[in-house]
Amino acid sequence: MKRATMILASALAASALLAAAAAQAQPPAPSPELQAARDAVRKACAEDSKALCGDKQGREMMQCMRANSDKLSAGCKDAMAKLPRPPAPTN
Repeated sequence: MKRATMILASALAASALLAAAAAQAQPPAPSPELQAARDAVRKACAEDSKALCGDKQGREMMQCMRANSDKLSAGCKDAMAKLPRPPAPTN
């Protein structure tokens, strides 16, 4: 009986540690301002992204848009200028 209690306690402790690690691994939700800026870019740049970057998504799409910044519409350029740049990766 004592062995079963120890196994159960160990399993519960391990589960709690895994749950805490998973909760910490999730990135924070974007601020309302950042989310609004992202939504404005999606709306203003929808046609530009289709024409210039095809079916790329996420980071690849943003990199493509920045690489083609000289070809973007004025509304898209304005929306992208208001979007904060992510920090450079540290290696």
